[in-house]
Amino acid sequence: MADRVRCASIEDLPSHLILEILSSGRLSAVDLVCLELTSRLFRGSHGLFPHKFRSLVDFAAFQLCGSHPIYAPLGPNARTELFNRCSGSWKRVLRFLQSVEQSSSMVETSAGNQMQIRTGRFHSLLINDSSVYSCGSSLCGVLGHGPETTQCVAFTRINFPSRAHVIQLSASHNHAAFVMESGEVFTCGDNSSFCCGHRDTGRPIFRPRLVEALKGIPCKQVGAGLSFTMFLTTQGRVYTCGTNAHGQLGHGDTLDRPTPTIVELLESVGSVVQISAGPSYALAVTDDGTIYSFGSGTNLCLGHGEQHNELQPRAIQSFRRKGIHIVRVSAGDEHVVALDSSGIVYTWGKGYCGALGHGDEIDKTTPELLISLKIHVAVQVCASKRKTFVLVDDGSVYGFGWMGFGSLGFPDRGASDKIMRPRILDSLRPHHISQVSTGLYHTVVVTNRGRIFGFGDNERAQLGHDTLRGCLEPTEFFIQEMESDASRVSESG
Repeated sequence: MADRVRCASIEDLPSHLILEILSSGRLSAVDLVCLELTSRLFRGSHGLFPHKFRSLVDFAAFQLCGSHPIYAPLGPNARTELFNRCSGSWKRVLRFLQSVEQSSSMVETSAGNQMQIRTGRFHSLLINDSSVYSCGSSLCGVLGHGPETTQCVAFTRINFPSRAHVIQLSASHNHAAFVMESGEVFTCGDNSSFCCGHRDTGRPIFRPRLVEALKGIPCKQVGAGLSFTMFLTTQGRVYTCGTNAHGQLGHGDTLDRPTPTIVELLESVGSVVQISAGPSYALAVTDDGTIYSFGSGTNLCLGHGEQHNELQPRAIQSFRRKGIHIVRVSAGDEHVVALDSSGIVYTWGKGYCGALGHGDEIDKTTPELLISLKIHVAVQVCASKRKTFVLVDDGSVYGFGWMGFGSLGFPDRGASDKIMRPRILDSLRPHHISQVSTGLYHTVVVTNRGRIFGFGDNERAQLGHDTLRGCLEPTEFFIQEMESDASRVSESG
């Protein structure tokens, strides 16, 4: 053929166009590293940027970091500390930022799907590409499958209204909340305490129902406490509803709220970027790195050095005094674990069973740095009943505290042993973990490839297996409906 079309290679593209593609925001830190290793083109400088950057990929990573929502609010000292902790590599800084974001929201797997796992007391909830699946005990309708369902022995899809794509969820003892792509929120479970945000308290809500009071107020995150719920809007505002006996709703009083009500006392402190609900206390992280706590002070979880209740949000001053910028926090039953902007971990509250990770069972009334993990760059912290997990940037998981029927994942230790200091989960070493969630007696993780492993108690099928009573070491489980959907897509293609 006379007009044969010549196939152009990527090397033929102008360097500035390649840089534009690299810094578009659609590539992960791992993608950038792969490109740099694959082609000499991406390892070159091409005279497009200052000499302090090693390559096109390095400069693209720097630009992506600068616009990232976690990095942008950081002050000069915090930025320098993070860069140094990441060995002077912008690609590693970007990996940290993206890993922190994914671990608390949706995991972008190498298979191309999005996943999120959350564990309740005796159940588990999973998002896979905007569909939600649940398994375990359906106490008061918390699984969302209707009044006829008391237990699901395998992950089963929850029916939502058509075009309702779920992007975030939260599970508690007896209720659950779901955020849609539209910003709408649905809830289900026991609403006798108004924690589902509906005025109807006569009977449980067995299927997810739209929270009417939040119509026109788009949300991006929910946090389910024991008998209350927190809602974080896309504008960085916090609403709460439910029981308020300890001031956990943050309104300056102890009056219950039947529907979501804005926490006005947080309006003047800046935009809230993350929320976490304990049994009867609440935490809110603002964009300037401050944690505000309110509610029950009984277990020292408020971090102020006192045990009395706080009826309205109060900043934890020890972080402020030291210039520490917190990016994520996890509210456990009796203790708290926090992550700062350079991947350092802090714990406080009750020290039962070594849950604080300091090698003892001493309570901490204010946040204390977890020295044994300082050599690692942590990207997620997760607290539950007397146990803690820390995920680090290489995909490894450390656990400590109470074994609780094997829910710490150490098969060489007894089901009620105490792990007093952080210890790596050797059984998960072959996998790069992207997200961890732990309930009362069970734990579930998601890998970067979209595989799901669970360990601990399975008496109520909360691990999605119908033949196992418990798993002392991580055991992979599969979701049949998801697999059959994938097969039908494959066949139709």
